[in-house]
Amino acid sequence: MVRVDTAEYWDEQAASFDDQADHGLTDPDVRRSWAHLLTPLLNPRSLIADLGCGTGSLAVLLAESGHRVLGVDLSPRMVSIATAKAEQAAVPVTFAVGDAAKPPCRPHVFDVVLCRHVMWAMSDPDSTLEKWIGLLRPEGQLVLIEGRWWTGAGSTAQDMRQLVLRQREHTQVITLDDPALWGSPTTDERFMLISRA
Repeated sequence: MVRVDTAEYWDEQAASFDDQADHGLTDPDVRRSWAHLLTPLLNPRSLIADLGCGTGSLAVLLAESGHRVLGVDLSPRMVSIATAKAEQAAVPVTFAVGDAAKPPCRPHVFDVVLCRHVMWAMSDPDSTLEKWIGLLRPEGQLVLIEGRWWTGAGSTAQDMRQLVLRQREHTQVITLDDPALWGSPTTDERFMLISRA
């Protein structure tokens, strides 16, 4: 995996980041699909760390469902857009500028650590995952949404599963091939990995 870890790089992506249907969640069908995917997985009013939150679309979506969310992103511009998005939706989400590989979060307090399309950019996946797991309460759950994309970037579900099983006893992989999640059909491998203690 190659780490893309400069705030400048992600700041440059911020203005167009939400152009992708699954990033911006501006299409009602795509937004509804993500809500239907995530809502049944989470206990009511979970405390969620959304690491590498980008422009905050998932953080806002989850806050609208009653969850308490902290979003962390390396890019100040992404965080600025995310903050404005939460204000417009009138939901209380806390956003912070910080490195997802070393999140500025208290350990052992979160019910859920959620990361979407983040692990591919980490230079030391094992160390990063250890830090993420360390944020969870003993009964907390890890939710990773990843893929092996047509560009060649990303990780396979099998590789991600093995990564998690090096540190956790249980994990489940769910294929995310429903076009409604992405705004169009896909040909690459997309999946969600859920690990509960």
